[in-house]
Amino acid sequence: MAKFGRAMRMNNPRDYARVFRQAKRSSTGGLTVLTVENAVGHPRLGLAIAKKHLKLASQRNKLKRVIRTSFRQHQSVFANIDIVVLSRTDVSQREITQIWAALERHWQTVEAQWQKS
Repeated sequence: MAKFGRAMRMNNPRDYARVFRQAKRSSTGGLTVLTVENAVGHPRLGLAIAKKHLKLASQRNKLKRVIRTSFRQHQSVFANIDIVVLSRTDVSQREITQIWAALERHWQTVEAQWQKS
């Protein structure tokens, strides 16, 4: 399995702002995925999981862990893109298996939107 090191994370607020401004969107399963091309040379992941949607920190951390693991498993098929995953209000009503399935659909959509050259 691929690693999820510091280089694979979006850390800069300007990068998040660029993604929010220019992104292609995909929304299902309690999550919204935003994608935009980057110049870094590899895909990067950013997470924005709202306390408003998942009250307990343990729930938010579990969701982030699931998203990071899923991203790690699929990062080799992604082009040079920045991906931001946002939670939606109905994420708290989803089981982990439903979230995994939603992420699989999102990754397929992202792959189709950004064909790796």
